[in-house]
Amino acid sequence: MWASLLLPVLLSMRAARVDGVAAPLLTFKDTDPITGNSVVCDRCSPGTYLRSSCTATHRSECAPCPSGSFTELWNYISKCLRCGVCGHNQVVKTPCSANSDCRCECKPGYYKKEYDMCFRHSECPSGHEVLTKGTADDDTVCQSCPNGTYSDTVSAELNCTLHKSCDAPGMELVLMGSVWHDSVCTSCNELKSKDGGDYLKEILPAFFVHQKIHIKRLRRILHKLPSEDGKKQGASGLTLSDIHVRINKWVASATESQIRQLPSIVTNTGADGAGKRLQNKLQRIDSNLKELCDLRNEVDVDVMSE
Repeated sequence: MWASLLLPVLLSMRAARVDGVAAPLLTFKDTDPITGNSVVCDRCSPGTYLRSSCTATHRSECAPCPSGSFTELWNYISKCLRCGVCGHNQVVKTPCSANSDCRCECKPGYYKKEYDMCFRHSECPSGHEVLTKGTADDDTVCQSCPNGTYSDTVSAELNCTLHKSCDAPGMELVLMGSVWHDSVCTSCNELKSKDGGDYLKEILPAFFVHQKIHIKRLRRILHKLPSEDGKKQGASGLTLSDIHVRINKWVASATESQIRQLPSIVTNTGADGAGKRLQNKLQRIDSNLKELCDLRNEVDVDVMSE
């Protein structure tokens, strides 16, 4: 008899460990509402809650958690816990069940950074490629484009591309590729009809993606771009993406003379460094074209003298 009375007390006081993990407490102390004496009651298992506590003559009464609620531990609470809700930019990884709350993870394109908040994966800037794609737990890892490759986009997924070769018969290198733009090539036939400004066109879309020009300056650049009818392009309120689309559209239709004005336009808006870099590209193209044209002229003279 004494053993049967002491057993619940011993169970409530034990701190047994199984495989190095503390065993759950299966009982709790309470007061018998009829006698006022202390009693040791059974806890309710995960997935249930305590509907009524024990007495000297009755055991604890447990009930299953209603839908939308749960308990994960042995307990003696009077109602189950409400299932959680996934936060902003999160999706359900494991639905809530009677004995487990829902588990959330960042939705595709996002990762958990701090305070369980999800942030969009970083995009690798032009001139860089993705070394490791972002996951639900880790951000994107970027690296600079290896020698001989380039990236002219901002992306969280793409890798760098090999520079095109100008080694084919009849092709000449006009501008060597960099980490942010491809090589520019020409053919012998094109040398007679195209100017340095025409070749500069090929790298201008990549140039404005790569240069970190503030959006306010980009709006001013767009507004100052020359046109045949003399009208200025409105740029107020345009987003960065809209500005790039407008600039690229202008580049596609601009004359060689208008393209040559672009470095000074960029410089005059306050983007001095970008303007100088663009002017250097144009000068390098002109210098290479002059050498190619001189070489071409020498070949033509030799052919005529024969």
